[in-house]
Amino acid sequence: MSYQHTLSIIKPDATRRNLTGAINAKLEAAGLTIIAQKRLHISKIHAQKFYQVHMSQPFYDELCEFMSSAPIVVQVLAGENAVAVNRDVMGATNPADAQPGTIRAEFALSIGENSVHGSDADDTAIQEIAFFFSEIELVG
Repeated sequence: MSYQHTLSIIKPDATRRNLTGAINAKLEAAGLTIIAQKRLHISKIHAQKFYQVHMSQPFYDELCEFMSSAPIVVQVLAGENAVAVNRDVMGATNPADAQPGTIRAEFALSIGENSVHGSDADDTAIQEIAFFFSEIELVG
């Protein structure tokens, strides 16, 4: 096991429905600690920069439009195997495939409005965290 940090984003579909607390309760119940958190309303340009890895995908423009449509909550989670634990708690990208009890099974509206984003690997987590947070903001 390894102690890690990972990025979590509570997406616009969830912030619109005031689900931040319910989602965070699931993350904390899984043993993750929230060591940094802020609510932002990012621009489409910021969304495009963050998701540039998906630029060639057909869903890229829709994703960037969606992520800039309402506030999001970005946070850094910490814990043993935080990347994998967060991904397990989130559930499958398509909520129809997500295991019962996962965030996406309970809260996602669709494959596009799936309530949360999480880093997919340790190196990705480092890059994604640095996109939204300075080192001084990580407290824990």
